[in-house]
Amino acid sequence: MDVDVFVATHSAEWNRLGELTHRGGKLTGAEADELVTLYQRTATHLSIVRSVAPDPALVSRLSGLVARGRSAISGSHNPAWREVALFFTRRFPAAVYLSRRWWIPAALVSIAVMAVIAVWVAGDPNVRASIGSADELNQLTKPGGDAEAYYSTGPATSFAARVWTNNAWVAATCLFLGVALGLPVIGALWMNALNAGVIIGAMSAAGRGDVMIGLLLPHGLLELTAVFVAAGTGLKLGWTVVDPGRRSRTAALAEQGRSVVVMALGLACVLFVTGLIEAFVTPSGWPTWLRVGIGVLVEVLFLVYVFTLGRRAAKEGEVGDLDARDAGDFLPEAA
Repeated sequence: MDVDVFVATHSAEWNRLGELTHRGGKLTGAEADELVTLYQRTATHLSIVRSVAPDPALVSRLSGLVARGRSAISGSHNPAWREVALFFTRRFPAAVYLSRRWWIPAALVSIAVMAVIAVWVAGDPNVRASIGSADELNQLTKPGGDAEAYYSTGPATSFAARVWTNNAWVAATCLFLGVALGLPVIGALWMNALNAGVIIGAMSAAGRGDVMIGLLLPHGLLELTAVFVAAGTGLKLGWTVVDPGRRSRTAALAEQGRSVVVMALGLACVLFVTGLIEAFVTPSGWPTWLRVGIGVLVEVLFLVYVFTLGRRAAKEGEVGDLDARDAGDFLPEAA
């Protein structure tokens, strides 16, 4: 496509669209109809340019025109607080719910692997000897040892920030590196299951498994659920590379990628909660039943949130993607 000829052919329409959008609500009925027509044509022109001859200056010009035309037609956007409410009551829970066929199996397999490793480590002295010396294992598992002291390292607020940053990084790795056919996600799940299984097994062999479980469950239930959701979403993204369905691979990845961004924002908030629990509840002097009860409560609340609000939003057509007005315009694809 000759860009110069294309610009010369349609420049008058673009100039007219710019003129109408600048006049805002001061349009006659005929001019309003003209605005809609020119907006639709310009959106098509933008799609053509993006697909055939993505000249940066022209794409920028047309993108601005289309955005202003859309705003003039649809009016102002929702207030920020309403967008936030829509995100947490519809988009995020729907995205988690719709990914359940990926993250629930990931959770079950990971927990099974973790349990097998824990039993293996607890029941086989040779395995424990390969992990560390007797002194090192004793330092890890003794009362007040490394396994327990970890949750009291530094001020609680600083520890919470560190935990949140680390967990958010793990979740982001699972989410965004899933595009590499899901292999980094599988690696992250394996390391997570291995580390947890080893420490639970070592503590169980020392007769203190109940202590370790009491330390892990308050924050670990929701924290692991968030990691599993991230992993399932990453695996789904990786599978989209392999099998995009009836859509082009580019379109399928764009849609799934936008859902990944929604998931990342939502899970960052979930992991912020788990970081607070790990910093202030897990190492507290409260009875074990109370600490574990708090962990169970927040886990149940999250699952109810996903399987009520998320399920309802999904049934109403919410897919966890951006609104059509924000997702951009694309050329139709051949079936």
